[in-house]
Amino acid sequence: MTLAKGRLSLVILFALALTSCQTEDKPPQPRFVSDARGGSVGESSQQRDGQYFIEFRSRYALSYGHTYVIFGRLNKAGGMVNPEVAGLAPATSDTGPYVLGHFVPVPAETGASDGDLEEAYRSASWRVLLTPSEYNETVAFIRKLKAKSKFWQATVYNCNAFVAEIAQSMGYKAPSIWLRPQEFVTQLREMNT
Repeated sequence: MTLAKGRLSLVILFALALTSCQTEDKPPQPRFVSDARGGSVGESSQQRDGQYFIEFRSRYALSYGHTYVIFGRLNKAGGMVNPEVAGLAPATSDTGPYVLGHFVPVPAETGASDGDLEEAYRSASWRVLLTPSEYNETVAFIRKLKAKSKFWQATVYNCNAFVAEIAQSMGYKAPSIWLRPQEFVTQLREMNT
């Protein structure tokens, strides 16, 4: 009886992992920019030198993609100045632990991964402009989250779950962690703007 329950649990976890892989990614979504309350911002607000921001972002990958945040300051043209990246992924470029992480937790890293800052791989993004105090509070939370996030598991604590915690700490609603990254970021923005 216990063996049957164990197999059933394994089948359910595998089915959940597969369902998150069944939809196709769309072409890159347009950029969206808002203030921390979700209101859209004008061109002049985006071009203030030194403006703080956080950008919820997804990118294409060989698998179903990746969700992460980029944060820092903007220059007068709206470009990022020395941006930092936070996301959750298996702590290796080897595919073995990535596959294993669909069944059991595997060691994770929480920094930038290949392609995170490359515009060609961006599939969806939502940039939120922040005041200095909002930014400091958000970055403090991100640093604590990075320090405690040691494992990645596709169906329980994945890159979407990591970013959802950041969004919720800012007072935003977060969609299901079982969405593809592009859908996750798009729904996150739609739920909060």
